[in-house]
Amino acid sequence: MIEEKGKKFLTVAPFQCAWRKDLKFREAGRGCVAFDAFAHNDVTVVFRENVGSEHYHYKRDSTPHYTVILGSHRNRRLKIEVDGRTVVDEEGVALCCSSMFQSYWISIYDGLISVGKGRYPFQNLVFHWLDSNPNCSVRYVGLSSWDKHVGYRNVNVIPLPKNHMLLWKQVDSGEYEGTDDGDEELEGGQMSYERWGLENFLESWELYDVLFIVGKEERPVPAHRVILQASGNFLLSLSNEDAIQLQDATYPILHALLQYIYTGQTQISDSQLGSLWALSLQFEVMPLAKRCEETVERFKLNKKLFDSGKNVELSYPSSQPHCFTAFPSQLPINVQRLKQLQTTGDYSDINIYIEGHGLVAQTHKVILSLWSVPFSKMFTNGMSESSSSEVFLRDMSPEAFKVMLEFMYSGELILEGSVEFGTLLLQALLLADQFGVTLLYQECYKTLLECLTEDSVGPILRAVSSIPSCKLIEETCEMKFAMHFDYCTTTSLDFILLDETNFSNIIQHQDLTVTSEERVLNAIFMWCMRGKELCGWEVVAELLALSTPDLLFGDRLQSLNNLFPSVRFPLMPYDLLKKLGQSNLCRHVPIFDDLVREGISYVEFRIPKARE
Repeated sequence: MIEEKGKKFLTVAPFQCAWRKDLKFREAGRGCVAFDAFAHNDVTVVFRENVGSEHYHYKRDSTPHYTVILGSHRNRRLKIEVDGRTVVDEEGVALCCSSMFQSYWISIYDGLISVGKGRYPFQNLVFHWLDSNPNCSVRYVGLSSWDKHVGYRNVNVIPLPKNHMLLWKQVDSGEYEGTDDGDEELEGGQMSYERWGLENFLESWELYDVLFIVGKEERPVPAHRVILQASGNFLLSLSNEDAIQLQDATYPILHALLQYIYTGQTQISDSQLGSLWALSLQFEVMPLAKRCEETVERFKLNKKLFDSGKNVELSYPSSQPHCFTAFPSQLPINVQRLKQLQTTGDYSDINIYIEGHGLVAQTHKVILSLWSVPFSKMFTNGMSESSSSEVFLRDMSPEAFKVMLEFMYSGELILEGSVEFGTLLLQALLLADQFGVTLLYQECYKTLLECLTEDSVGPILRAVSSIPSCKLIEETCEMKFAMHFDYCTTTSLDFILLDETNFSNIIQHQDLTVTSEERVLNAIFMWCMRGKELCGWEVVAELLALSTPDLLFGDRLQSLNNLFPSVRFPLMPYDLLKKLGQSNLCRHVPIFDDLVREGISYVEFRIPKARE
């Protein structure tokens, strides 16, 4: 393993593996690593329960581990190994590039390994694989190689957002096909995002507020008013006492209707197709009625198909087959009608209050629950909210909460209101993380990264610096701040509110762009003094003639000593270095004096060499 001085990346030699104790999942078996890699062959990432040795190599490891190999066999294959045994060897997934650094991310959630390209985790998904016997103890990330050197940089371990599994989990819906060795792999290597959430409430007694009474046996079948009314016209009143009588219908027909509404697809025997068509017309579930009609017309053209005793598959023709938002775009639900029910509060069964703001929304428990595990548990686990029609929340922005509600009802991120765009977006992201609304969290994450500006980068960096799940945003903010350092430290003094770690990362960043090292020096002095106005080192030197470093810099005096080595004094003009050497700064701050003298010596050594 080689870490070259002057280079901002780590080089791993052939058959070696680099380990750092900070490259560790916060929760065993669950986490995401994002990184840039440069390789001519085989970028290899190892996930292990404990840190490996300096000369570790995954081929000789007999302990439990996962290995993900990007660009195996000369950039032609993706491989995944479990305890040294190959379980995925996928051709055509060429991830590496030999001419430049490329960005990747790999996430693990209870044995579900996801691989993607780009700086934004959970975007640009390339491959999924599920271990049927998952190792939920892997925690440490090792950066390895095969037979050629690999360069790594910008390596970060990012916690998965709460409720992350709602985005990926498709095991129970039969999306996976078993492989010959007993593991499970998704056909084609990719996962469907189309169905999750609402199907769990199909004919569920959880949160139901209306009953169908079916047939002469009067079988009760539970359902949810807001879902029914957004899908058709079920002639429901706003009272809670309604029951829909279906004496002439049979349960299989009603089940097929509800299954279509809640999951977007159903199947029924061809002999029952006419009854389902009639029931869908009765309740004006027009997408299903149209599918029934088209199928019947097809049978008329080919009479051999009719009364064959086979089941007929009926599915909702979504206009957004690649949309990541599963609800409601993948279901036969009228989005405008659903949003209208949100606006009017019709059929609502829960009032949301926020401390200091009063009533902010009249909404529906089933909608909140299908998006959010915390809300679902709140309404179904015997908590006070399970039987109450009121929820009281605190310490959150009502505007951000309304953004989250809009997303739950429409599947779209809509940012409007009096709050500044960047602030509202950040508040919505934090709220989505708090309530586990994974898709909103990712949409806010992506949008926030795309919309960073020189003016917003400072406030956003301060807001996310203490939030582990926002690590990538923090890193991106530091990079953008460093790239526009002069602007960010002169148009506003807000940068003095950054914590030392962020400020230090910025002035040491590989992408730091400044017009002169004097700018960096002045920014350090202003940050350490918590300056109220723009000033340069000359002003600080004058103040030291009347004060002491302890009084002038207070509790940031030690930080001053920590930050000075980040200034590249040898790059300063010789005349400036001489002025600094003669100032009060050198007389009062020993480490500053040492660094200035080193800079002068370096320049004086270089001048004769240049003349020769």
